Amino acid sequence: MTNHSSLHALAKDLTGEVIEPAQPSFDSHKTAFYDEYNDRTPQAIVRVADAADVRRVIGYARDTGSGLAVRAGGHSVLGHSSPDGGLLLDLSGLAAIDVDPERATAWAGGGVLAGDYTRATGEHGLATGFGDTPSVGVSGITLGGGVGFLHRKLGLTIDSLLAAEIVTADGETRVIDAENDPDLFWAIRGGGGNFGVLTRMKFRLHPIDAVVGGMMILPATPELVTEFVAASQEASDDLSVIAGVAVAPPLPFLPAEVHGQLIVMGFMVHAGDLATAEREVGRFRSMATPLVDGVQPMSYPEIYGDEEPPHPAAMSVRSVFSDGFTVEDAGAAIDALTSSTADMSVLQMRVLGGAVSRVSDDATAFGHRSRAMILNVAAAYQDPGSRPEHETWVSDLSNRLASGTPGAAYLNFLGDDSPDAVRAAFPQSTWEQLVDVKTKYDQDNLFSSNHNIPPRI
Repeated sequence: MTNHSSLHALAKDLTGEVIEPAQPSFDSHKTAFYDEYNDRTPQAIVRVADAADVRRVIGYARDTGSGLAVRAGGHSVLGHSSPDGGLLLDLSGLAAIDVDPERATAWAGGGVLAGDYTRATGEHGLATGFGDTPSVGVSGITLGGGVGFLHRKLGLTIDSLLAAEIVTADGETRVIDAENDPDLFWAIRGGGGNFGVLTRMKFRLHPIDAVVGGMMILPATPELVTEFVAASQEASDDLSVIAGVAVAPPLPFLPAEVHGQLIVMGFMVHAGDLATAEREVGRFRSMATPLVDGVQPMSYPEIYGDEEPPHPAAMSVRSVFSDGFTVEDAGAAIDALTSSTADMSVLQMRVLGGAVSRVSDDATAFGHRSRAMILNVAAAYQDPGSRPEHETWVSDLSNRLASGTPGAAYLNFLGDDSPDAVRAAFPQSTWEQLVDVKTKYDQDNLFSSNHNIPPRI
């Protein structure tokens, strides 16, 4: 039951605003990235304006026992940022970006989106590496690690995080870094949103201006897919590739003659010299005549393009690590993709190595630095009622392709938030350390709408 009087009292204390279900703007503000979560209704949406607002909201949730979910970009595959009941703490108002080109650093508010940050820093020929979608929240991708278009050259997003302002469950605002609350700073770099609300982040900026990047689509065979992975692994650290194998759907950016074909769709960024870029990208072009070839010189912010990809109604996802990818693996994936009944199914491959692997596993809560690649198996569909069928398909293929430690997964793409799945996503020593930090800073598990790490009882 909504306590209107206490919500009104909260609203009076805020610089931001409280939006309740009866207000006309409520539905537009609660809209989720995935349509299947739009039938969820939070008790109220609190659009905060600063860290002081966040403190007040946390205090309200703690004192009243209200559930609390936090939204930046809102891309949670499992709807963690789309609660049914409780408070939705909306960070979109924390959108300030303060670029210091002389010191090559930038402070970003907790609600900043990756595309906005990249455009702002790109005006100075500088960049921090995030993911592959401009509308992803910078805070969310950072908390999970951050694998994108520059990870082989610059490392994960968390490897460029210098400091953070965070409001913890006790209502304290802390500025943390390697010297101040180092245990908490370690935990937020890969441990998810278990420890507080990020209100500002300080990132290192890197001189990334002109790159060779874009999308290349080739016809998919088991042999070509295997060679595509090998070329991504053997290239210099300047090249990061995100590749997807799929039956080409009738998407507007795909030529009509490609629809229905098995394809490899590679998004590439080469942030090195032009001659090396042309040689390394040329290896992909030589595998087969490209069906689409948009890889060309551009400024780095242009890699995000001008249009947001379509939002699926529902999505089933599994993330696994692999240390070897064979022709047999590629053949199994192609067979599975052609048998899927989802509107769109894909095997996405993110080759690691490079700067990612040059940081020790225990330096941050992302504990899988030595793994060769992340494989994401995903099915998108319009009818949420068909989820069991697609969950089975996703699980079967991801289990077939996984190698190494059972259950190990990249948190930002973990499509299962059961306690066993979350536990298995981390190495044992990392998990134990995360539980210690959780117990210290959030003993009552106020921050539980996430891939939850429970405190020690």
